[in-house]
Amino acid sequence: MKTGTIHNRETFLNNIAKQLGRDRRKNVVRPEWKYNPQLEVYKDASQDELLEIFKNHCKNIHTAVYETNTNGLEDVLNQVIAEYEGQSIITWDDKRFAEFGLTDYFQNKLPKNGKRIHVWDPSLGTENINFAKTADIGITFSDFTLAESGTVVLFSDKKRGRSVSLLPKTYIAIVPKSTIVPRMTQACTSIHKRVASGEQIPSAIHFISGPSNSADIEMVLVVGVHGPMKATYIVVNDK
Repeated sequence: MKTGTIHNRETFLNNIAKQLGRDRRKNVVRPEWKYNPQLEVYKDASQDELLEIFKNHCKNIHTAVYETNTNGLEDVLNQVIAEYEGQSIITWDDKRFAEFGLTDYFQNKLPKNGKRIHVWDPSLGTENINFAKTADIGITFSDFTLAESGTVVLFSDKKRGRSVSLLPKTYIAIVPKSTIVPRMTQACTSIHKRVASGEQIPSAIHFISGPSNSADIEMVLVVGVHGPMKATYIVVNDK
């Protein structure tokens, strides 16, 4: 995505400073805090310990977790797709499907079994969204995975439509074990570093914690209200 042009920025900011009754502050230095408790949470936990924390919290958010390795990933996907009675499936156009040995699975094996597979294609425009609306299952990879909250972090771009995880009836996230970090702190720190280094980050970053739910009415939890009614995370231990 191209960097946009900001018009009238100086005039706008000068006016804000004037309304606040002070001079414009142009050289702002991030403060060095004496205490940073957000960095202490699970800071010494191993990857295996973080995985256990993640699995335990997923019980609280009504999300199933399976563990496998690359060789067993097809079998687990088959199991979950069968449990969800999935006939129509939408995925990202993501090179990780090839890296995890799933190209033939999605291009040939599933279609031979009568499954309709749609890979997000930016050239198709709203056709992608229309398919996602009626799809039984959406499948993506997790870019960061937060142990503390059972959250998958998705980096959207033109080939990774956000509708894939939002509109289908159910949702599957493939979670490389290496992506698991303690909490949002580590994910945001990494994103900030990418911005500081000049890297073009995705246009949208989504934090998803299990199936859609709400407790707005008298704190009574209702699952499956405005998005996928069920969610499954498949942790791939050798990735």
